[in-house]
Amino acid sequence: MASSTSIVQGTNSKPVSSRALVNFFSSLKNGDGELFIGYPIIASPDGSFPVDAVWVSPSKGIVIFDLIEGLDPSGFEERQDDLANKLESRLKNYKELMNRRDLVVKIHTISFAPGLASTDYSFESEYVLVNSDSLSTALEEFSWDKGDLTYYRSTLSALQNISTIRRSKARRSITKPDSRGAKLKKLEDSISTLDNLQNKAVIETVEGVQRIRGLAGSGKTIVLALKAAYLHSQHPEWQIAVTFNTRSVKGQLKRLIDTFLIQTGKEPDWEQIKVLNAWGAPGGGERDGIYHQFCRSVDAPYFDFPSAKRNFKSDNVFDAVCQNVLTHSHKAKKLYDVILVDEAQDFPPSFLRLCYEILDDKKRLVYAYDELQNLSGTSVAAPEEIFGTNPDGTPRVTFSAPTPDKPRSDIILEKCYRNSRPVLVTAHALGFGIYRQPPVNRKTGLVQMFGESGLWREIGYEVKEGNLQDDSNVVLQRAPDASPVFLEEHSPTSDLVQFIIFKNEEEQNNWVVNEIKKNLQQEELSYDDIVVINPDPLTTREKVGSIRKKLLESEINSHLAGVDTDPDIFFKSDIPSITFTGIYRAKGNEAGMVYIINAQDCHSTSANLATLRNRLFTAITRSKAWVRVLGIGAGMQSLINEYKILNGKNYELHFRYPTQSEREQMSIVHRDISPSERSQRNSKGKKVAEVIEALEAIKSVELDEENIAAIEAAFKKSLGIEINA
Repeated sequence: MASSTSIVQGTNSKPVSSRALVNFFSSLKNGDGELFIGYPIIASPDGSFPVDAVWVSPSKGIVIFDLIEGLDPSGFEERQDDLANKLESRLKNYKELMNRRDLVVKIHTISFAPGLASTDYSFESEYVLVNSDSLSTALEEFSWDKGDLTYYRSTLSALQNISTIRRSKARRSITKPDSRGAKLKKLEDSISTLDNLQNKAVIETVEGVQRIRGLAGSGKTIVLALKAAYLHSQHPEWQIAVTFNTRSVKGQLKRLIDTFLIQTGKEPDWEQIKVLNAWGAPGGGERDGIYHQFCRSVDAPYFDFPSAKRNFKSDNVFDAVCQNVLTHSHKAKKLYDVILVDEAQDFPPSFLRLCYEILDDKKRLVYAYDELQNLSGTSVAAPEEIFGTNPDGTPRVTFSAPTPDKPRSDIILEKCYRNSRPVLVTAHALGFGIYRQPPVNRKTGLVQMFGESGLWREIGYEVKEGNLQDDSNVVLQRAPDASPVFLEEHSPTSDLVQFIIFKNEEEQNNWVVNEIKKNLQQEELSYDDIVVINPDPLTTREKVGSIRKKLLESEINSHLAGVDTDPDIFFKSDIPSITFTGIYRAKGNEAGMVYIINAQDCHSTSANLATLRNRLFTAITRSKAWVRVLGIGAGMQSLINEYKILNGKNYELHFRYPTQSEREQMSIVHRDISPSERSQRNSKGKKVAEVIEALEAIKSVELDEENIAAIEAAFKKSLGIEINA
């Protein structure tokens, strides 16, 4: 089967020759490797130096293209020398590409002038100049005798800058080849090359809206940060905004942008590229945000959170304030050339619409989201719904089907590079309640389910048995391509995921302290390889206090993210410190070893069970390698029982796909509830307790059959159990 070249289309100042080169490679039958347009960007003494195009091939090596618009090729020899020298200088910084003092990857240069009717092309010429007709012949002459897949992947990684960007904040000191630290380093090295879809998401730029979807751990945040940095380096005159929902992600985004740009020879201009809060507040600087800027630009009233709560009767006050200010959208002014939105699943559609309104005519809005981060059974709304219609009734935004010769406007990141298959499937099984024991009055233990069954395939599952149809039994397994096997090969499955029950909280806390000490002192993990998560955000400060006190007694520093630190800080960079966190600040972050304490809080029969299960899902998916789910009591034992079934089924999901009416019922039964509803339910709970107490009081009284039947019928009716006539 003939191989084909993957094409990643960035931006440059040579659209005609770029299009001709893309057309050529799109029709090339025996191509291989990846073609980048407008990439990479190389650091030079004069600043950043963008390459017109480069082809990386396991059989050819690197082919750098000097693209020529029009009919004047003059100076192409000097440009080829400059391109080759600059790229060789950069690649020589990577030891894995060097043999003593020699670069192992072959670098070829070629000037491509599609507008020329004929060229002076010669097989013997050191400087190759071709047009569309002679390009194929020229490429056939190139070869790379030392080429193999290992060198090829290392070359891609070096060109992408990813190996350095993904590297841990501190260099690891490894003395034991099989320690946890050594395993984690190997994992980080293995994901130092972006896959094809990640490449496209970073570099390809569309004129209009672009959507990036993917699981937790599929690389959305790093892709969005690199995309912002790439656009800033190519278009320094553009005003670019990057916004997010989780405050602790802000530092990570700025670090990624900064690292990428410095490696391309450019300091970020933080006046042109801004990492902003979504809401924002008066005061400027770090306090500013997209919503606040919109209000100022249209001279509309601004509401902070307390005033919004007072003025709007809504369960989502941010949605209310965004919808309110959008009534002034006819006065909206261009504030940005590009806006990139991370964690879009946590924002109301009105916020994305707000971002759209303050862009220039090109409407370059990029939003990334996780199909499962909320496990809500519904996905982010379709673009036609979010952005509305034109005066003639046609959608303002729609995504067309992808074609090989055009940048994609809708990209799905299918592979999960953070979580191993056992870790990820465990998170899904517990999050959805796949193996949860059904309540007495229900046919299924499922807590929630996608409205569209096809989403399972989109996020990397395949059907092993049965059908993904309503009321049908199905067995789902992770597709091999979607869960790279190296993520689970480093350790036994029994070590990747562990559920452990304790007699009491003190026993749990002591165990965590001893394990952290072992991680640091024996297993070569760093402080920032470890995160301790308490799922209930309201009790986190209280629940982690004992563990932190015991660690301090052992001279191990720790901090509670967002409480002991600035809200934007998750991992401390100034001193070694273990991160403790509630679930909301944990989102968007990751660590090699994750301890989830008091997991029994995620097992309940209350109305907001979907929210509780989502907390467990989110906590588990923070793990890059190992996760420990810890808890006490009957709730923890129930979670362990669910995990044991999953483990016995080799991390496959066996369930009956619920009908539409059952899915609707799930969203009613397990939905999150308002404080007033919770108060009413607590009141009803007290009444139930009073009934039980009354029954206990009359248990010694003899009841006739008629009374017994009446009591039984009343209970069955209240539980929704059908009574046989």
